[in-house]
Amino acid sequence: QVQLVDSGGGLVQAGGSLRLSCTASGRTFSDYPVGWLRQAPGKEREFVASISRSATTTYYADSVRGRFTISRDNAQNTVYLQMSSLKPEDTAVYYCAAARSESSLFYTPRSSLGFASWGQGTQVTVSS
Repeated sequence: QVQLVDSGGGLVQAGGSLRLSCTASGRTFSDYPVGWLRQAPGKEREFVASISRSATTTYYADSVRGRFTISRDNAQNTVYLQMSSLKPEDTAVYYCAAARSESSLFYTPRSSLGFASWGQGTQVTVSS
């Protein structure tokens, strides 16, 4: 599996923006659909967003659709999560994640169960 290192978290006021980044190594990054998960204190890890190998397909949780944008740069082995209009309920540890290698250029997971490896996590705190 690919190794992932995520970064970019921090403290932001409600309504603000942050961009998370995740750099991959160890395998061919473009072979993998990737995405972001998050886990708030006392809650289970949940799906946030995902993107297919070719970046032609993206999928978002209802709670972030319209506010978050996922993108990837296969030449730089990097996936991004641009977060806007942040809310206190977005506070969580955010994890970059990779699915198992996939032959389809268009498939992307739609739940946390679709991922096989994760980064170490980066804390996002949104103050009210």
